[in-house]
Amino acid sequence: MGNYNVGNETKNGSRCVCKWKGVVCLAGILISLVVGSFCVVTYGASAGEADGSESEQVDTSGNPTSDVEDGLTGTTGGYAEQEDGDLPIHSMFDQCRKVFCRYQTYPIENHLKEKEAYQSLDNTKLSWWFRRDMNHGPSGCDDTIDISEYDAYYLDQNASKKNEKVVYLTFDCGYENGYTEQMLDILKKEDVPACFFVTQTYIRDNVAIAKRMKEEGHQVGNHTIYHICMPDKSYEEIVQEVNGCADYMKEATGYAMDPYLRPPCGEYSARTLAITQDLGFKTIFWSMAYMDFDVNNQPGVDFVIDHFNKYHHSGAIILMHNVSSSNAGALEKVIANLKAEGYRFASLNELQ
Repeated sequence: MGNYNVGNETKNGSRCVCKWKGVVCLAGILISLVVGSFCVVTYGASAGEADGSESEQVDTSGNPTSDVEDGLTGTTGGYAEQEDGDLPIHSMFDQCRKVFCRYQTYPIENHLKEKEAYQSLDNTKLSWWFRRDMNHGPSGCDDTIDISEYDAYYLDQNASKKNEKVVYLTFDCGYENGYTEQMLDILKKEDVPACFFVTQTYIRDNVAIAKRMKEEGHQVGNHTIYHICMPDKSYEEIVQEVNGCADYMKEATGYAMDPYLRPPCGEYSARTLAITQDLGFKTIFWSMAYMDFDVNNQPGVDFVIDHFNKYHHSGAIILMHNVSSSNAGALEKVIANLKAEGYRFASLNELQ
């Protein structure tokens, strides 16, 4: 995969170059003033927001494997108030960074090695699972592999440790069931960003929706061409599935895919995580999910709302499916409830 960068050249002499540099500088100053003011206001509004039990193991699809609606005990914390009420300059700039990074499409930086470099890595197929926490602490997870070594995430660990009220909305899109545009309408109304993990076949059949996702400030991540089980595939097949989906996104919509991948069905291995990382993608798992993907057995709007009320937590990466009528019916209320709790919805670009 190559980087999708757009550059401009000026070839009309030094006078023209100086003229445009002056315009750019003036624009930069004006933007800085506006954004600086906005960040102060935004930070001021949000700075004050952050202020055992039995466990439930959930499989790769978010399905409970026990009937216990409980979880690991979490920790609480919060930000210490500043006595003088001053706004730390590093915090203001951090807010500015978050505002800008939301709308960036970072390049996909391919550092893929030859096939032989991955042959010694364990290819035992694992299926992502996590344990819920009713005390709103971070979910426990499958720790067979230290996924952080492969630029993979299931939770914003930094936000979780600071008890920062931030969550990440993500949607898996294998096909269209008539609800995605309704969800996009709600996200636009509420000014909430999300990442949509799409297959190539989804893009092929829904080019206008995929373009709308990007045009409205959302991220479009990689879900492979045909929703494959990655550990079952060869090196060549994995590369083709990942690169092929990203290339098709650019070809069909004119927009570059964002450098995030969700393994179909949450199936992975040390080998597939390493290949994914070297192809230039962060692997994104999840810390919140429920059984919403079966269109003939939907959980219901009230279940979805109640689930979020029970299990929301700082730094949560939330998995939802675009085909769910329950999600479509509950989304606006879910967002309103989380905002009322003081949560901010963030772009995956904030993950570090």
